Amino acid sequence: MFGGKGTTIGCWLVWCCIFLTYHVVSEAPAAGVNDVLVFTVASNETDGFRRYLRSAEVYGFSDKLNILGLGETWKGGNVVKYSGGGYKINLFKKALKDYQNDEKKIVLFTDSYDVIFLGGLPAIVERFLDTGARVLFSAEGYCWPDKSLAADYPPVSRGKRYLNSGGFIGYASDLYKILDTAPIKDEDDDQLFYTTVYLQDELRLRHKIKLDHKSEIFQNLHGAVADVELRFKGEEAYLQNIVYNTVPLVLHGNGFSKLVLNSLGNYLAHAWTANEGCLECWNRTIELDKTKPATHPVILIAVFIERPTPFLEEFFRAIYRQSYPKSRLHLFVYNNVPYHEDVVDDFFEKIGQEYLSAKRILPSDGVSEVDARKLAMDHCLLKECSGYMSVDAVAHLDNEHTLKLLVEQQRGIVAPLLIRPYKAWSNFWGAITDDGFYARSFDYMEIIKNERRGLWNVPFVSNCYLINATIIANKATRPSYEDGDLDTEMAFAQGNRQRGLFMYVSNRLEFGHLVDPDTYDIRLTYPDMYQIMDNKLDWEKRYIHPNYSENFNPDNKPIQPCPDVYWFPIVNVRFTKELVGIVETFGQWSDGTNHDPRLSGGYENVPTRDIHMNQVQYEEQWLYFLKEYVRPLQELVFTGYYHDPPRSLMNFVVRYRPDEQPSLRPHHDSSTYTINIALNQAGVDYEGGGCRFIRYNCSVTDTKPGWMLLHPGRLTHYHEGLRVIAGTRYIMISFVDP
Repeated sequence: MFGGKGTTIGCWLVWCCIFLTYHVVSEAPAAGVNDVLVFTVASNETDGFRRYLRSAEVYGFSDKLNILGLGETWKGGNVVKYSGGGYKINLFKKALKDYQNDEKKIVLFTDSYDVIFLGGLPAIVERFLDTGARVLFSAEGYCWPDKSLAADYPPVSRGKRYLNSGGFIGYASDLYKILDTAPIKDEDDDQLFYTTVYLQDELRLRHKIKLDHKSEIFQNLHGAVADVELRFKGEEAYLQNIVYNTVPLVLHGNGFSKLVLNSLGNYLAHAWTANEGCLECWNRTIELDKTKPATHPVILIAVFIERPTPFLEEFFRAIYRQSYPKSRLHLFVYNNVPYHEDVVDDFFEKIGQEYLSAKRILPSDGVSEVDARKLAMDHCLLKECSGYMSVDAVAHLDNEHTLKLLVEQQRGIVAPLLIRPYKAWSNFWGAITDDGFYARSFDYMEIIKNERRGLWNVPFVSNCYLINATIIANKATRPSYEDGDLDTEMAFAQGNRQRGLFMYVSNRLEFGHLVDPDTYDIRLTYPDMYQIMDNKLDWEKRYIHPNYSENFNPDNKPIQPCPDVYWFPIVNVRFTKELVGIVETFGQWSDGTNHDPRLSGGYENVPTRDIHMNQVQYEEQWLYFLKEYVRPLQELVFTGYYHDPPRSLMNFVVRYRPDEQPSLRPHHDSSTYTINIALNQAGVDYEGGGCRFIRYNCSVTDTKPGWMLLHPGRLTHYHEGLRVIAGTRYIMISFVDP
């Protein structure tokens, strides 16, 4: 895969560290089991083929596999869109010629890309012998490819009526005679060929051809998804047919059921257990030696900024922190948002030169997103990269080992699980509707909650994923980001599904999270400040004081500069500067008189020069701030008073200046409690100032930016604003629960 040596089929068959202590189905020896041959046809070593091989290995008969047509050009037509597959019959007939007269040897034939074995050969043969058939075909609920033949089928009292050629078992001599009944062109339909034989009474009776009507051995999923349930016996998953009360041994995702097969395949054939977790995760993985950076595969990281996105600085910081040698990384950045040019410029100027190469596309270049993604893949091939890491600006890779871990997973397309914090929105879909849109899979919530950890084959990934460069280099598998009216994400996933490329999402570890750009409004001054509700995690990391959590440390006694006045670190200096920037940019300060048209009644008893939060569209965000960050502190020190959420009608920034309003006369606040957050530095930004609590003759003058005074508002804490003699003092005030 990524930069490693050529991988052989033998390597794919290795099943490391798995010891099967029991199987759901019986594995008792059956007569003639040593005379069993298994055949399949596969021209390419696809993900589905490797899954097929692995399931044979798990159940102990990979040595009996005979793979026909591998590495050869497929001649059976486009069976995805049209009937075809006669090529399989011609390959099978040629391979079976040496056994044409063997009346004891049993032959099992299955498709490969969309088949998973669910049991071993002893159980399969035993069930076959119980049927009394010489040849047993799987059965399905649809007559295909010629619907007009439905009436010719023998009646069935119960079970699926129609033949499916994706799986059958029989004696070699009978099978060869069936194959020899008539010639077939490579592009003709194999299922129609077998159907024609079955519908001839004489041939059906002579060779004792039967159908597996109740899925004793073969389970076809198309039209029968509701017939089956994934169940667990002990730790191991198995498939139960709840209609016929059978436990099938060969699962075939025929027709339009391949996505369901992929979902079930995440568990079946001992791929995942509740106790051991994901056993399939260890298949094909490698371990990069951090002491030998020159051996790391060369990766191109392609960053896409398609729309205004909050917390872009933190996004780039996470990209830079990836613990992958930058001497093995190329960087490609597409920015389509002029607002973000300063952040991108800063990133390139500071650390762009550390990468093997760094290329960017500017908004002024006028390149569309589709073309940019094409250019990025071309750039990867130009730089002879082994892997292509696509990262949208909403994807924050908090785990610095994300890239390394994805490379080590050795999959064609693999994504880290990323979730919008506190929400069920993620960068993958567990299932899709018939028209290609989101549907919730049975295990989606368990996966995003990390109640089930593993490597999951899913129908849709977005925002961040690693692609093996061989997929990009091959015209037949190269990802496409345009398909009619579909957006780039859906076009990418749909194209991969159509090409049979598996997309995996890993939640083996915590990798990071997604930001939500939907409410990000760059018309606002410091728009990230407004993201407190929609991107709470990122907002906290950027703006909450680093010592905020220490306020709740039981070993730390709250600071009381005056009686019942508490002092807490709550926000950092960046918050204070940006809040001042927001109000000063707005600039419409009140005149400091009692007349205030902003208030109900138009009168302010104790006026200040101020700007209210609702004037700068920050009222809703500030009330949320009071609820999430102030209320817990209030409950900590004023035990027994609880009001959730806090109510506050007056939330405003006050400005004190010697030539404007330098102080505030003594007063009581109209509140149960008041908060006062210093927004700039005493002794640096201004001289004088502070708050004096008159009853206690106690003043707080050495305020610190981002620290909050919390005190009762009525009766006891009569106070005044001390005179500012130089500079400008800013404070943020809320009268809580008036």
